Amino acid sequence: MKRLVAIVGPTAVGKTDLAMNLAQAFNGEVVSADSRQVYRYVDIGTAKPSPEERALVPHHLVDIVDPDEDFSLAMYQEAAYRALEDIERRGKSAFLVGGSGLYVQAVTAGFRIPEVGPHPELRRMLEEKAASGGGMALYAELQRFDPEAAGRIDPRNVRRVVRALEVCHATGLPFSKLRRREPRFRSLMVGLTTSREELYSRIDDRVDTMIERGLVQEVQALIERGYSPDLPSLSGLGYRRIAQYLQGEVALDEAVQRIKHETHRFARHQYAWFRLSDESIHWFDVRKPMEEPVQALVSGFLGAGEKVRV
Repeated sequence: MKRLVAIVGPTAVGKTDLAMNLAQAFNGEVVSADSRQVYRYVDIGTAKPSPEERALVPHHLVDIVDPDEDFSLAMYQEAAYRALEDIERRGKSAFLVGGSGLYVQAVTAGFRIPEVGPHPELRRMLEEKAASGGGMALYAELQRFDPEAAGRIDPRNVRRVVRALEVCHATGLPFSKLRRREPRFRSLMVGLTTSREELYSRIDDRVDTMIERGLVQEVQALIERGYSPDLPSLSGLGYRRIAQYLQGEVALDEAVQRIKHETHRFARHQYAWFRLSDESIHWFDVRKPMEEPVQALVSGFLGAGEKVRV
């Protein structure tokens, strides 16, 4: 079976740096598993790899659709499979890297994405219910239909709650039960972690750096291009709050603090996907020396023996 190294963990923990080091050590290429980096023009707030990093190590599934284009989990899975097969065909090592748990598991666990098209009338009804203050009621409904799926979805992510309910109503089956099939890859899962205090500090520093690098100007440019802040592509951490600041709804300091707080919460949700107790994930604490043990683990998995330098 084809081999795949997946690097997972919460936001800001250091996945990109590790991926760059491993890809260079093992003649590899990176496939992004980030649900926002697929969109063009949303760069700073998604912590995309820099042009210099992408010139040094090829990255796939970054900047592949415009912010107002539809992009689904099924489309991601298909694109990821194509990229991984191309990497394998050229004799390179593949590294799947990102913090979007559903995207990672769509590839590593061989999810069978439900073949259920959008149901406009049902979706409109559910979205209207959420907009009128019934977001938690929708989530409670999902908990009744499918507690497993509900446990892996942030209650505030109305779009995903609505989609899961859409599938439940259309099929009469739990969303979570429709998705397993034989994986296409033998995967080595490498997880990065640290203390909560350290992680929150890293997140706060990253948010401050994003502001310094021009996140406000990036959001302004997106709006001027005609992209609505209500688009799913701009619903991610940072963009929604900065849009509120630009619309005069909050002060910049308040927007920044909300971004930090919401990113802390998002990191906790990521740990719900990538559990420290999950024995299929080899966890490494970034506060400790880890380069040699990680490279030894990957070398043994890939059967590379000595590291391959490019």
